[in-house]
Amino acid sequence: MTDAPNAPDEATEAGSKIECQVSEAFTSWLAQLAGTLAVTTYQAGKLALIGWRNQQPTLLMREFEKPMGLAVGPGQLALATRNEITFLANAPLLAPDLLIDQPNRYDALYLPRASYYTGDLNVHDVSFAGDDFWFVASRFSCLAGLSRQHCFVPRWKPPFVSEIVPEDRCHLNGLAVVDGRPKYVTALGESDVVGGWRENKATGGVMMEVDSGEVLLRGLSMPHSPRWSQGRLWLLNSGAGELLCYDPAQKEARVVAVLPAYLRGLCVIGRYAVVGMCQIREKHIFGGLPVQNRFQKLLSGIAVIDLQSGRSVGMFEFTAGCTEIYDVQFLPGVRQPTVLNRLDDATRQAFPAPEFSYWLRPSNMIPSE
Repeated sequence: MTDAPNAPDEATEAGSKIECQVSEAFTSWLAQLAGTLAVTTYQAGKLALIGWRNQQPTLLMREFEKPMGLAVGPGQLALATRNEITFLANAPLLAPDLLIDQPNRYDALYLPRASYYTGDLNVHDVSFAGDDFWFVASRFSCLAGLSRQHCFVPRWKPPFVSEIVPEDRCHLNGLAVVDGRPKYVTALGESDVVGGWRENKATGGVMMEVDSGEVLLRGLSMPHSPRWSQGRLWLLNSGAGELLCYDPAQKEARVVAVLPAYLRGLCVIGRYAVVGMCQIREKHIFGGLPVQNRFQKLLSGIAVIDLQSGRSVGMFEFTAGCTEIYDVQFLPGVRQPTVLNRLDDATRQAFPAPEFSYWLRPSNMIPSE
């Protein structure tokens, strides 16, 4: 395995250096990928972009407060953090000139455009759904929408949850959209009491259909990240280290692959699945899970799985500074994107408009008298 190159702005996480290694097989796979992988890690407080430049993988990390769910839309991103959901839009005309001393370093530039202050809803998965936007408010055990007047607008809750209160009764977490509508969700338990999902976390997880409220799968171990692709639902049986495939016609699930990690974060790209891998730190929450009995050592990073064979194609592993992943998404059509947060001065210097874009820099400003 070879070390992935690090840029200066990727160096530390609260004083802890983030280090990684990449398998040769992953490098070969990434070289053929017409896009970039985006990964959130709330533990390290970073949004990571794994791209490609000069015939090698690149890793760029931007700081956000507790980044969780990430959604990708045409030319835009939506990122859930501790107290808000931020929408970022690509300014492709500005990207080549972001770094004056390194022109054409980036082929996409995602800038913050709007934020909704939700408060600490413990937002997990977020998703564009047609012209709408949905997210999982785990603290209130419901699916929700955004509002200009309120922290959130509750839209759906599991039938076994009797009221929408801030008690995290079932730890609703995952959301899959099908044909522009929320279709499937995952939860860690069928509970209607405060934190009741914790009592049977190793085997009490469920996958449900939104429209009917029917529980389609039971006996799961802390499931996450349901994703719809190729007429099937792919999801993670996280506490068992399993990638599952659910066939809605047969109403059955099969194990596609098993990995040495607590799994969280999933995207499907053609015949491949990219799966987020986590180590287990908080024993009082994650202790006693099947994956701990299966493997002596758990990994952190991402793994690429061939969905036809179930075999691992390659791995990008964090070896220091990053132990937990939440979401994994694919940014198509860009190989070397970058993201700016609101604290970056360049965010206030960028002026994209529908028909033109400008950088407000000393060389472009009219001299004052």
